[in-house]
Amino acid sequence: EQSNVDMAAQLVNMITTQRAYSANSKTITTADEMLQETLNLKR
Repeated sequence: EQSNVDMAAQLVNMITTQRAYSANSKTITTADEMLQETLNLKR
């Protein structure tokens, strides 16, 4: 049973990490879009 608990904990950790990665990726994409828009305004 301990093995099942570890597996569940690892699954939760993996999902948490995946969500953090997705959030960070979205942040980078948004920052890139903002920079691009700023550069477009200067033209």
